[in-house]
Amino acid sequence: MGKLTTHVLDTMHGKPAAGVRCQLYRLDGEQRLLQADTTTTHDGRCERPLLEGEQLRAGVYELLFHAGDYFAAQGVKLPEPRFLDQVLLRFGVAKADENFHVPLVLTPWSYSTYRGS
Repeated sequence: MGKLTTHVLDTMHGKPAAGVRCQLYRLDGEQRLLQADTTTTHDGRCERPLLEGEQLRAGVYELLFHAGDYFAAQGVKLPEPRFLDQVLLRFGVAKADENFHVPLVLTPWSYSTYRGS
């Protein structure tokens, strides 16, 4: 059985990003269906997989990271409007029996991601 996990790394401060709100949606046609709403822990990861086993299905998903709120809570002076406020990653799961790890590497001005396992 597959699972979907994430973690967030704050490269501005060189540490895991604790306290980032992460919301996971599954797209079904025009609908966005909330699957998980959680916050990263001290190591920048979520306490448990966002989806696992039968919950993880083939399809299109969106991971929404509340990056601007995280950096504001860290005391970073941000412009208004924030350059990066919410980071939305849309990705596909072709084989639900595989593991999908979708990390976010983040600063207030840039981000990157990749598929891990």
